[in-house]
Amino acid sequence: MKIHEYQAKSILRSYGVPIPRGEVAYTAIEVRNAAKRLGGGAVVVKAQIHAGGRGKGGGVRLAKSASEAEQCAKAILGMTLVTPQTGPRGKEVRRILVEEALEVQREFYLGLLVDRSVARVVILASAEGGMDFVEVAARAPEKIVRETIDPIGGFQPYHSRKLTFALGMGGDQIKHLVRLLGGLYKAFVATDATLAEINPLVLTKGGDLLALDVKMTFDDNALYRHQDIREMRDQDEEEPLEVEASSYGLNYIKLDGNVACMVNGAGLAMATMDLIQLAGGQPANFLDVGGGATAEQVTHAFQILLRDPAVRAVLINIFGGIMRCDVVATGVVEAARKVDVSVPVVVRLEGTNVEEGRRILEGSDLNLTIATGMRDAAAKVVALARERAS
Repeated sequence: MKIHEYQAKSILRSYGVPIPRGEVAYTAIEVRNAAKRLGGGAVVVKAQIHAGGRGKGGGVRLAKSASEAEQCAKAILGMTLVTPQTGPRGKEVRRILVEEALEVQREFYLGLLVDRSVARVVILASAEGGMDFVEVAARAPEKIVRETIDPIGGFQPYHSRKLTFALGMGGDQIKHLVRLLGGLYKAFVATDATLAEINPLVLTKGGDLLALDVKMTFDDNALYRHQDIREMRDQDEEEPLEVEASSYGLNYIKLDGNVACMVNGAGLAMATMDLIQLAGGQPANFLDVGGGATAEQVTHAFQILLRDPAVRAVLINIFGGIMRCDVVATGVVEAARKVDVSVPVVVRLEGTNVEEGRRILEGSDLNLTIATGMRDAAAKVVALARERAS
């Protein structure tokens, strides 16, 4: 789960990470009043969406007064902000973070993530942070320093010292960064985060280290332990079909293709998407109904697939173990009778009660294409999607 910048900063502040003074606001008047409370001088007006690259998209602006901050807010609130991370559709700005303006001397990058290849938390650091960090990482990856943390020993002061030297810090800066990194690591572990990123971490002309921009994401499977973080969820920032699917206990992720996939099991989903691409197509989604889905859940899953306007064909690929093929077939028939099925549907069923499942499908009035295997299913659905798109 993702959260907004101001929410991530609130979490890090509680763990001792230094954050600039700021307030969240939802209207231009609130922005003006927040700027006054911050001293009435220069402030930064920052659009709050779940994406990076906001500055280059016009979503971060410097205002020299409270009245200018209000004008900036009027321009930003309600705008559709398009960045490389939002895709071409962009995201509507509904809230703003107003922060004190800082005199910045240097910018750095700090990030914590889980490196699954070594089953460790890894700290990434670079002396070249800021808006162009992605380009720096692609052009000169050697400028990024990695420090792997053993989960038994946890974060230790020597990790910080090694990073400060790599970043070219000295004097009191070392002490400040040791404290900051310790708090950042504690926050990462305590909240079950999967990413905690400070970009940029700035050194001000006054010698302070502050987290100027923060991004955090969390493990969905651990949110039951963090009711406070669950309440930070902003469904307006999420794909509507993904939100709907989660309400039915379905795992759905929107992709960029035109072949919809309904499967049971993450491994089968990945294999199905691979076969679609090998056949020359592109999957429109990842939809896993799970091993024990009911006919009602299958009905909802099928309806969600058909509501995606990009879909030109649907592949239902089910291996019946705990999930019986007749339950899947019943759900598909029920869903098809409730909505207008305007695209071709290919079905591949194997496993428990497969014969009964096929009888249910064949006895329906649906126009279905039955596949005999996974490769056959992928080839048929890609060919039908191409016909539909042409």
